Amino acid sequence: AGKFYQHAPTETSQATLASVSPVFAVMKFDKEGNTTYFEKKKTELYQELGLQARDLRFQHVVSIATRNNRIIMRMEFLKAVITPEFLLILDYRNLSLEHWLLNELASQLAGEGQLVTYSLPFEFRAIEAILQYWISKLQGRLNTLQPQILETLEALVDPKLLSVDRSKLHILLQNGKSLSELETDVKVFKETILEILDEEEVIEELCLSKWTDPQVFEESTSGIDHAEEMELLLENYYRQAEDLLNEARELRVLIDDSESIIFINLDSHRNVMMRLNLQLTMGTFSVSLFGLIGVAFGMNLESSLEEDPRIFWLVTGIMFLGSGLIWRRLLSFLGRHLDPPLPPHVPAVLKKSQPAAGKVEIKSSLKGETFGLSRSTLTNQ
Repeated sequence: AGKFYQHAPTETSQATLASVSPVFAVMKFDKEGNTTYFEKKKTELYQELGLQARDLRFQHVVSIATRNNRIIMRMEFLKAVITPEFLLILDYRNLSLEHWLLNELASQLAGEGQLVTYSLPFEFRAIEAILQYWISKLQGRLNTLQPQILETLEALVDPKLLSVDRSKLHILLQNGKSLSELETDVKVFKETILEILDEEEVIEELCLSKWTDPQVFEESTSGIDHAEEMELLLENYYRQAEDLLNEARELRVLIDDSESIIFINLDSHRNVMMRLNLQLTMGTFSVSLFGLIGVAFGMNLESSLEEDPRIFWLVTGIMFLGSGLIWRRLLSFLGRHLDPPLPPHVPAVLKKSQPAAGKVEIKSSLKGETFGLSRSTLTNQ
């Protein structure tokens, strides 16, 4: 019983580790584009490939690394291991990824696609196929966002609108967040390629066939430098990422400028409403001021004026006339202090004299330079 209790925790831990051990759904491509599917545990897979456990870790990052004559490429959800003989795609169960794997990747690896590396070793075709897929993925995201953002901005920047549609602003906010995520992804992709371009040793390590096949090595030393071909390949996709990032930045600048225009339009409409409110307030003040006369006559006090039938029309006329005059004076005061001042008037004499003075200064400076040159010439002679 003692031995049973001693060995029981060990057997339980081994069973737990076996059940927790991840299983990869792997799609394998060879040089001819033939495809095979299988499932294998992570421990068995990295032992067969001669890698370590951290090389096949689940990480949604963008990275390109070499380990033991193997290329490990991570493009977020796309994880691949490249060898001189085959390509492994790990965890391919994604709708868009399966469509690309079944319809495009096999033909590209067999040299039937439009890749420029069809005459180079297998790892060149595999790297270019994956980079092309990822850059097209980023370009597709930008092509989806661009018309939506332009349509939303066109609806928001209309100067005829007195108010802004909140639904359009919500759509613009969501598209702005998606654009920021796209900019981040493109920057990470570009920086990943740039780090490889800055390291010559890493570029050499990416050329797997150069070190495994002696014939390929002799061809590379005789005139075909595969390291230069790899560098040109990476520079091509670095330039595409840079162009894509510039398009995203232009779209971001357009959003910022449109936001400024929207705020300016809202401020102008707000100023119009505030000015109208101020005018109505001044009109109410002027009417209330002369309304005191009507209040005085409405008191329960007797005088000789209420007996004359013409007094009512006289007092009413004075009230409206006085209110109108005060309101007019207040509006003129408001206009003098709110309207922008006119530019100062420049007399015609000054306008004519300024170019002449400039010509005199230019002539004097030219004379000074000529005199200085003549003196230097005489001195040299």
